[in-house]
Amino acid sequence: MDGLMQIGEVAERTGLSLRTIRYYEEVELVVPSARSQGGFRLYTEPDVNRLALAKRMKSLGFQLEEMLELLAILDPVPGGPRIEDPAPRLAEFAVIAQRRCAELHAQLRRAEEFADLFRAQLAHYRRERQS
Repeated sequence: MDGLMQIGEVAERTGLSLRTIRYYEEVELVVPSARSQGGFRLYTEPDVNRLALAKRMKSLGFQLEEMLELLAILDPVPGGPRIEDPAPRLAEFAVIAQRRCAELHAQLRRAEEFADLFRAQLAHYRRERQS
């Protein structure tokens, strides 16, 4: 099994759950490169990289169909779907990703402001107790 990893190691490396990895196989987003004699899924480094890419897409809210399309553009597999001229679609995805990043930044700013409120309130209560 040189260079091949079982699903547990892949889950640890990618931060994805076993259930998610199995689901991604079921929908053919990321299919393991091999199986052991005992039927265990075996993954290669490119498989892990593909899963990591899928995880990044998911964190930006891309749906499964979009993820499949994006992987066909960004990480095509032999015998997999091909997109003739991916540039226009890739440009659309770039705009979507940029917009979603901006939304996440705004959400983070709101969360930080909320956390600052707690810190300020805590500092106020501590000062009152010392008085």
